[in-house]
Amino acid sequence: QVQLVESGGGLVQAGGSLRLSCTASGRTFGTMAWYRQAPGKERELVAGIMGGGVTKYGDFVNGRFAISRDIRKNAVYLQMNMLKPEDTAVYYCTARINSDVSYWGRGTQVTVSS
Repeated sequence: QVQLVESGGGLVQAGGSLRLSCTASGRTFGTMAWYRQAPGKERELVAGIMGGGVTKYGDFVNGRFAISRDIRKNAVYLQMNMLKPEDTAVYYCTARINSDVSYWGRGTQVTVSS
């Protein structure tokens, strides 16, 4: 069975840091990414990393976040620094085999207080 499990969310003050983790099981993937969704907002890409190591970040990141991957552990991480209240959202881990097959975790809540 394929499963993605996120962890590392929580409550942090503005300017603080969190490190999110996502561990996949069942198989390996080409692309893994983090998305987020806040109440009343559309789901948006936070960061993605492709099989070749190329990364992409949402425009709002502005150098504050870094995505990394441990292929041996089949895991992906998101280091978030200088967090802002507007970063408050549920963060989801995704993994893609191809354009037709992808998987989503259940999400982890990140709350940033002012």
